[in-house]
Amino acid sequence: MYPFFAYGHFIPYLHLANKLAEKGHRITFLLPKRAKEQLESLNLFPDSIVLDPLTLPYVDGLPDGAETTADIKNPAGNVISDAMDLLRGQIEAKVRSLKPDLIFFDFIDWVPEMAKEFGVKSVSFQIVSAACVAMALAPGAELESPTPSGYPSSKVALRGHDANLYSAAINSHKTFLRRINKGLQKCDVVSIRTCAEVEGKYCSFVERKCQRKVYLTGPMFPEPQEKSAKQLEDRWYQWLYRFEPGSVVFFALGSQSFLEKEQFQELCLGMELTGLPFLVAVKPPKGSSTIQEALPEGFEERVKGRGIVWGGWVDQPLILSHQSIDCFYSASG
Repeated sequence: MYPFFAYGHFIPYLHLANKLAEKGHRITFLLPKRAKEQLESLNLFPDSIVLDPLTLPYVDGLPDGAETTADIKNPAGNVISDAMDLLRGQIEAKVRSLKPDLIFFDFIDWVPEMAKEFGVKSVSFQIVSAACVAMALAPGAELESPTPSGYPSSKVALRGHDANLYSAAINSHKTFLRRINKGLQKCDVVSIRTCAEVEGKYCSFVERKCQRKVYLTGPMFPEPQEKSAKQLEDRWYQWLYRFEPGSVVFFALGSQSFLEKEQFQELCLGMELTGLPFLVAVKPPKGSSTIQEALPEGFEERVKGRGIVWGGWVDQPLILSHQSIDCFYSASG
């Protein structure tokens, strides 16, 4: 398995690895060194799933020591995937040695070509919705332009400001879309983390467009946290324990959402105005190197004891399982 180096990709891939290991398969999971430390507790079959750490090589724009999207304070193009491209030689050596039957990937579009060289089948396993995969295969279909034959919807109706924002997002991710599209067209098998009951029409479109079998994994819910030996980090356990059950708002935007400074400050002030205890996990806004320098004036003092805005890693499932959490707001992950 060679997923994109982002926690929102590692975790679904590891959930799939656990399901495959449960059925008797052996998996080598390629990931950065620090991510291995974070994810080891989610590996339910350590005898069958080997977390194999790699060192991400430097490319222009990659901060020192950065290994995943979580380590990048502000958008930096496609530096993570560019650096992952430079690992091809190391991965070819591993494939030559391990002789796997399948290679799972998502963004790194040269994997199918490499796999064929070694007589290995490649699986494009997409952790986003089938609708997103369909739009990657049919760029332009999202903004009322003529859609490809067989596309599940004639158009997606968006209000003007939504359309402008979405168009900008698509434009900024063109390289990712090209990578995904090429991987889907060149792989042996497509797999999507969804189910036919929810997205059957889009899954059928992807199958027709790629002319490849599409296998659906379903949502693959993680094991209940009480079955896990991993404990919530003490700083968060102690802080959440101070509040009544069902009283804390948890707001998390993930590692790839970057707000403008004004948006960030509006978010902070809005959380303050709720009068409720809150934990906000969000990256520093554009143009700021730290969370603290971007906070509204006097904010920290006013919310001291009941509100935290945090720019680093948090273990989201463990926080969500805490009895004090009542309301959860997230990005689309």
